Amino acid sequence: MSIQRDDFPADFVWGTATAAYQIEGAVDEDGRAPSIWDTFSHTPGKTRDGDTGDTACDHYHRYREDVALMRELGVNAYRFSIAWPRVLPQGRGVVNGAGLDFYDRLVDALLGAGITPWATLYHWDLPQALEDAGGWPRRDTAYALAEYAAVVGRRLGDRLKRWITLNEPWCSAYLGYGNGVHAPGRQDFALSLQAAHHLLLGHGLATEALRAAVPGAQVGVTLNLTPTHPATPDPRDLEAARRYDGFFNRWYLDPLFGFGYPLDMWELYGPMVPHVEPEDLRRIAVPLDFLGINYYSRSVVRHAEQGPLLVEHVRPEGEYTYMNWEVYPDGIREIVARVAREYRPRSIYITENGACYPDGVEDDGEIHDSKRLEYYRSHLSKCAQAIREGAPLKGYFAWSLLDNFEWAEGYDKRFGLFYVNFATQERRLKQSGRWLKGFLEGAAEAG
Repeated sequence: MSIQRDDFPADFVWGTATAAYQIEGAVDEDGRAPSIWDTFSHTPGKTRDGDTGDTACDHYHRYREDVALMRELGVNAYRFSIAWPRVLPQGRGVVNGAGLDFYDRLVDALLGAGITPWATLYHWDLPQALEDAGGWPRRDTAYALAEYAAVVGRRLGDRLKRWITLNEPWCSAYLGYGNGVHAPGRQDFALSLQAAHHLLLGHGLATEALRAAVPGAQVGVTLNLTPTHPATPDPRDLEAARRYDGFFNRWYLDPLFGFGYPLDMWELYGPMVPHVEPEDLRRIAVPLDFLGINYYSRSVVRHAEQGPLLVEHVRPEGEYTYMNWEVYPDGIREIVARVAREYRPRSIYITENGACYPDGVEDDGEIHDSKRLEYYRSHLSKCAQAIREGAPLKGYFAWSLLDNFEWAEGYDKRFGLFYVNFATQERRLKQSGRWLKGFLEGAAEAG
């Protein structure tokens, strides 16, 4: 397998990505109020080793150093998220100017380094005040997101034109309200479906708010998508794969692109379906400038006799990352090609792709993460193939710039191109980062 930068268009966007609670720290500085992740991570038993994002990578104080790292890598874009409780500590109402000042400084630093900022409005850190009022299962939270979008857009929109409303609403809805492994830790499948609907409604309302506040705004949404394969050709397994695809992929893709909620899933969910008001589907289907796709692995499933989906996962033989996710490079080509064919978005960006391995500094002072390097190389090769096959894939953001707070997994799981010593906050470029740097310079290729 050989892959070079010349295999991609000259105007292809190359970036890295992070999220506010995973890297910023400074959780009680300059007027920031708690988010659901502050509450959740400080609840005993919710995160590995009781880890929290209190300090994380201290990016709030070290952002200039981190922008310099991006420049060293040679990327031309950076996808970050804005912390809602830093800007609107109570979720709505009084704006915290000091919080907006931080993102002002960050955007200016990025532009000064020749790096285009891409901002995600919501990457899971709902202000705790909004959760206390009902959270995403409550309709009013969708309107709060739109208010927040307008506030941020008015302040940063003169320089920041590329916006992502939501990151992975499936995670926010199901992991947060369905099985409870993420904040806020509620466990009610029907509640998660209502949360999903309000997240999508919030996306539509926030898109309209951003376009009103930011001349020339390019607005999209990021979904985590997974190709879903049946474990066997048995018709029951084929149907199980169809159901899981409906739960994970189509429940979000279909309404966003104007098809409404998939009928087969609506019938399966029965009395658990969300309450949908007459204009909601029109608002959700506001035209997108682009679709962001986060891809890590595929899903292989078979029929089960229990659970709301009647599905269970199967573990194929093969290579797995430290997150226990199968390494399946062709999945990125498959999901991009499918979305391009079935939904016809104007543009597609891979807004996250990367791998977790148990990195450490070795005797020579280096981090030899050859498996992550190969993960990037193989997945970029499949991205190039998708472009050759006609998909409107316009950019790629590696996850992640830094090792960081990996949500419920705490600091045990590392995804970064840069290794972070969390005790000293030293950053150190990994082997995979050196490869990507060389690739972006046009020097890297592989046999």
